[in-house]
Amino acid sequence: MEINEHPDPMNAKIRDTQNQKVPYMLVIGDKEMQAEQVTLRVPDGSQQNNISLGDFITRVKDRITRRVHEL
Repeated sequence: MEINEHPDPMNAKIRDTQNQKVPYMLVIGDKEMQAEQVTLRVPDGSQQNNISLGDFITRVKDRITRRVHEL
């Protein structure tokens, strides 16, 4: 896991991460921080917006327990 804390704009960070072929990207900007939500970008290029932090953590724990790769 890596956290990109560079001062670059969010769009530049997302583009750079996609170019690196990172399979799953969790986007947490100022809006997400205030709402306690995350945006999940997945390998097919789609994204799931406004996932509550609690729901995301539950989802990840479930996938780990079942050893499923897809988030």
